[in-house]
Amino acid sequence: MSQTARQMSIGMNILGFGAHASAWRKAEVPANAYLDVEYYRNIARISERGCLDAIFLADGPALAGDIAQHPAGRLEPTVLLTAVALATRHIGVIATASSSYNDPFNLARRFSSLDHISGGRAAWNAGDAAAQNFGLAGAPRHVDRYARADEFIDVTLKLWDSWEDDAIIGNAASGQFADPHKVHSIDFVGEHFSVKGPLNLPRSPQGRPVLVQAGSSEGGKALGSRYADAIFTTQTTLPDGQAFYQEMKQRARQWGRNPDHLKIMPGLSTVIASTEAEARARFDELNAYSGEAGLVQQLAFRIGLPPDELDLDAPLPWERIGPVSEFERGSHGFLEAQLNLARRENLTIRELSRRILVGHRLLVGTPEQVADTLEHWFRAGAADGFNIMPDMFPSGVEVFVDQVVPLLQQRGVFRREYTGSTLRDHLGLPYPASQYQRAAEAV
Repeated sequence: MSQTARQMSIGMNILGFGAHASAWRKAEVPANAYLDVEYYRNIARISERGCLDAIFLADGPALAGDIAQHPAGRLEPTVLLTAVALATRHIGVIATASSSYNDPFNLARRFSSLDHISGGRAAWNAGDAAAQNFGLAGAPRHVDRYARADEFIDVTLKLWDSWEDDAIIGNAASGQFADPHKVHSIDFVGEHFSVKGPLNLPRSPQGRPVLVQAGSSEGGKALGSRYADAIFTTQTTLPDGQAFYQEMKQRARQWGRNPDHLKIMPGLSTVIASTEAEARARFDELNAYSGEAGLVQQLAFRIGLPPDELDLDAPLPWERIGPVSEFERGSHGFLEAQLNLARRENLTIRELSRRILVGHRLLVGTPEQVADTLEHWFRAGAADGFNIMPDMFPSGVEVFVDQVVPLLQQRGVFRREYTGSTLRDHLGLPYPASQYQRAAEAV
């Protein structure tokens, strides 16, 4: 595919009231808006107005954060996105569900149902969290988690494929509804799961829901390159983004996949205003709610050191920060991206605390600056698209859709209208043949 013919994909990541932890204090919406489906429908409609590929709900089945200082708790994402899908026509809906604390059959059924109800716009982001809510003493180690996730995804894909595309006959005159020879038990027996199947739903409108993965550890990269249709990733510098992009495309080739069918989508946190000075003022106002101590505390938590032991105007204490692979909890990808940023730019702790919101690259500036950086990363081979995380909602998504998207459209790197009906269409992904069709073609 020629570089000029390529167009980027863009997702809108709905993180509570916004990517900034203090966004709720600006009171753009009521404090209980995160429990109101209309809040999410509004963001989805604005995103759809800009022809974005999808909205994305990160999730974890645990009460996290300081509930004395910040809104806490989340609606169950597949239930919520079913309601959102019914209020929109084109935009994809991506929900996170843990492979550590779910069962493959129920999860496969839930996302297949969402894909049917949305008309082929659903995606599953394989996520992870909250061991103690599921009878476990602690979160599984990274290596154990990814071994289980690999088997979990394998089972889920087999369940989504357990009906052939033409299994339903629907002949009212003869009375034959389906061909039972085209509905298959999967008879899976593995280390973690034993699942007979088949799924109690036929293949969904886009063959199967899109599979999204977010993880830059070794286990995450192996899993994503083998199974994922799209990878949400965390690189904060262009060289790191280019290196990750090339590595994942090569890993996909090694699995026998077409690398164009694996979309790499780095995250970008945005603070946008008409001028750079206005954007800085907007960012400073949000930071003032948290205070410098709050920003440093977030950073200290990520690197696993007490905040009162950090010298704010000194570089990170590298001698006290162990290898990323030894961190058993939290995202290795987020941590590595932040450490690489600090190392490349020799940032002090104070400076780094103001360069990271939720672990992703942060851009504070004008619509032109945001469009420039998206286009640059896209053309430089660091991304197929982006996962946008505005500082606060709804103003952050409005300015992105109304002022950044038109610039990308003018430059020919983003669509002016939807040309398909499914999320696979938006992402430029083919309809996946079922395993039974692939087996028949191989004979």
